[in-house]
Amino acid sequence: MDDIRQTEEQVEEQIQEQAEEQVEEQAEKQTEGQIEEQIEEQAAKQAEERTAEKTAEVPVPEPRRKNKKEKVKRTVGQESLSWVLTIAVAVVAALLIRSLIFEPVRVDGHSMDDTLADGEIMLVTKYDYSSTWLCLPWQSTEAKENAPRFTLGGDPQRFDVVICRYPGRGDTNFVKRVIGLPGDTVQLIDGYLYVNGEKYDEPYINDEYRTGRLNTFGPYTVPEGKFFVMGDHRNNSNDSRSVGPIERNMIVGHVRRVVFPFGQWRGVQNGLEVQKEQ
Repeated sequence: MDDIRQTEEQVEEQIQEQAEEQVEEQAEKQTEGQIEEQIEEQAAKQAEERTAEKTAEVPVPEPRRKNKKEKVKRTVGQESLSWVLTIAVAVVAALLIRSLIFEPVRVDGHSMDDTLADGEIMLVTKYDYSSTWLCLPWQSTEAKENAPRFTLGGDPQRFDVVICRYPGRGDTNFVKRVIGLPGDTVQLIDGYLYVNGEKYDEPYINDEYRTGRLNTFGPYTVPEGKFFVMGDHRNNSNDSRSVGPIERNMIVGHVRRVVFPFGQWRGVQNGLEVQKEQ
């Protein structure tokens, strides 16, 4: 009987040991499964984080903006119109400058020796006094002289060097010196100038130019509204002694200085300077 009991106890112990082993195996299996699940979850999270980082590193393309500096292609017609408008604006600007501010004028001839030499280029101002003729180069002499004119500024002073025009000569320019103002009495005696009975030495006149028949003239009273002009080369000048006095609107500019040749750059002696040397 004792042997049977021992055998039963041994069987029970074996069964209990087997049960405990099964429980431990199941526990180990569960633990391993949980560990595997945790590892898989961590791996998934790491994969998601890496994916997110890569996505953040890749720049998102911005919508292409139109470059303001990019030139818009124009048609031939548009390009031609642009050139025409540019040239037109340049021509108008040049005309306004020549009519209202200044213009260069070339000396042609010897009537103003030795003040101005043939071929020199003068700077002629328009802002102090001038007269603009609204005519075109290809018009006839008569049409030019009948063209509208507008006069700017004041009146020239006595002894100013001016650019002027003569009756019957269209828009041909002459460079002369204003000698007589409206109402003045002008006279030449032996080449010396008398204005209203007062003698002027005129330091700009070369003594060689005081001789000849043209250096005896007058007395002559300048009509109102007109000006008497003469060249500094008194015996070689076509001026008011032969063509008569000129109207104010025939004086188109004031000669200021010689600008070419560059070695001859100099100012031109005008009214106030001459009067101070009397």
